[in-house]
Amino acid sequence: MQSKGATGSKSEQRTGLLNGVAAYGMWGLVPLYWPLLKPAGAVEILAHRMVWSLALVAVALLVMRRWAWAGELLRQPRKLALVTVAAAVITVNWGVYIWAVNAGHVVEASLGYFINPLVTIALGVLILKERMRPWQWAAVGVAFTAVVVLTVGYGQPPWISLCLAFSFGTYGLVKKKVNLGGIESLAAETAIQFLPALAYLLWLTASGGSTFGTQGGAGHAALLASTGVVTAIPLVCFGAAAIRVPLSTLGLLQYLAPVFQFLLGILYFHEAMPPERWAGFALVWLALSLLTWDALRAAHRASRALRTAPSRIVADEQITPVYEHP
Repeated sequence: MQSKGATGSKSEQRTGLLNGVAAYGMWGLVPLYWPLLKPAGAVEILAHRMVWSLALVAVALLVMRRWAWAGELLRQPRKLALVTVAAAVITVNWGVYIWAVNAGHVVEASLGYFINPLVTIALGVLILKERMRPWQWAAVGVAFTAVVVLTVGYGQPPWISLCLAFSFGTYGLVKKKVNLGGIESLAAETAIQFLPALAYLLWLTASGGSTFGTQGGAGHAALLASTGVVTAIPLVCFGAAAIRVPLSTLGLLQYLAPVFQFLLGILYFHEAMPPERWAGFALVWLALSLLTWDALRAAHRASRALRTAPSRIVADEQITPVYEHP
């Protein structure tokens, strides 16, 4: 007979898994949303996303009465500086991603998030002096070969993919140092983004370039305002998943977003896939397969070591890094 504790645990894991699929699924389907905001340009959309995200998150924090962290953050200049860096790099990431989708580069944008876990590992080695296992080195080497193949095919490096991968990798690295919760982190970052974004929107309105309330009527204005919802809801689902399912499971789920983006680029937006692009993507997928296999093997070894020697702390086992999608 199954105990109530086991049943509750399975129920929690099922809830976490559903939330994880929902989070990465929404991030994967977001390319369908950004084109709806035309004729607004990428910078206007980005500014609205910053302003409305802060408004929504502020209301959520007010309801939950979670404000103590803000005072603590303001009393820690180094941590506040790191949050500012995080806000800067995620601004670049959001802006490039919105522009890429609306300019017809959904497939190349998806490549950036396929490459991201490999970039994260490389940044960990270069900046945090972490040690890499042989299969991780092999995965990074295959990914580098993929970038070379794509560079030859494009006639230039895949700048959109590289910009998204490195900006998001840097964002994850900084967030690891800051160590704030998902909602708190988003609130702090959008608070820093808020005044420049609001100033830009006011200038755009004064100069007659704003589409908010002037083009497309109330529907267009509502869509621009809903950028805050599109930003916050997947993050809430991700937070619910992160506390309920193993990190190795999240490591697998994170590939849902770029897979959906890739499929949308091919099947919905009908973007071209010449042979050299297929070759580059195939190498990236091979690299991710190596990385995932190694991560699962490491997680299994760590779990077995803890079962056989529960008092020991297994320190050197690493698994695929997981960060929330922009």
